[in-house]
Amino acid sequence: MTELNRRQLLARTLGATLLAAGNGRAALAQPRFPIRPIKWIVPYLAATSPDTSARILAEAVGPILGQPIVIDNRGGAAGNIGTRIAAKAPADGYTLLYSATPLASNMLIYKQPGYDALKDFRHVMRISSGDVALVVNAQSDIRTLDDLLARLRARPGQVDYASGGVGTPSHLGMELFLSATHTQAMHVPYKGASDLVTAVLSNQVVFGMPIFAAAHPMVAAGKLRLLAIASRKRNPIEQQVPTLAELGVAGVELPSWGGLSVPAGTSDAVVQTLFDAFSQALGQPAVVDALMKNGGQVDIGDAAAFEQTIRREMQLTAAMMQRVQLEPI
Repeated sequence: MTELNRRQLLARTLGATLLAAGNGRAALAQPRFPIRPIKWIVPYLAATSPDTSARILAEAVGPILGQPIVIDNRGGAAGNIGTRIAAKAPADGYTLLYSATPLASNMLIYKQPGYDALKDFRHVMRISSGDVALVVNAQSDIRTLDDLLARLRARPGQVDYASGGVGTPSHLGMELFLSATHTQAMHVPYKGASDLVTAVLSNQVVFGMPIFAAAHPMVAAGKLRLLAIASRKRNPIEQQVPTLAELGVAGVELPSWGGLSVPAGTSDAVVQTLFDAFSQALGQPAVVDALMKNGGQVDIGDAAAFEQTIRREMQLTAAMMQRVQLEPI
């Protein structure tokens, strides 16, 4: 071997060594995730459907990640309070957001929601979807949709309904229903879906339109009566209950959904780790069964699909607001 060849071989060997060392340092520069507990902000009250769903998932995902996921309820302002807190959290994967339908609708309902749903977050995945239901107290003499419409027409603007807050599906859905049926009612906003259900149960109001998952436990217990489902098709859990369209009220179809988001700037690696762990948990029969008993349906969508869901919801909200002449607050 000539001196020149020896030098070339030495240079190649040295270059390969330096490259390997550089790659090793790069790997060391990316710490394993997670190495401590994760906080999952649920911007709704405890014992609501989103809260229950998050707790079911947190219990299943924690062992997969090797760290506990702690639920942090920050209810109020139709989800805006908790969402603002999540938007300002460090983008390190240790603060998650349960992102539900109001994340998108509040961008139109409120002049200043305090966050931008598309700019302030990376949307990891859609987790579930559900329906919105029209309910009354099971002891009420209102037994059918026709009974309710007769009451509304006999006392225009005097029959009260509860919502989970201005701009929530339970509010916009009801206003859309009232517009479609050419009726009027008195809106009584509460702090969340659980308070809405309680208001109907305690006869503080006559009726309401909560997300199905929030109403289902009380329907199953015989304390709430389902009059109709605001969806394109009947709910798989209560298939005997007709949709509003089947009862002659067209155009009131209100899907609800839940998902997982993190602050903007969170790394691809962390987002992928979270997506993989939650997807694995959502594939477990026990988790699927628990979520269905809570009234929801597993509906996994990746980041692109989930962002499209959010954009569609914003478009739907804008259309509903225009239809019912609702101005941002």
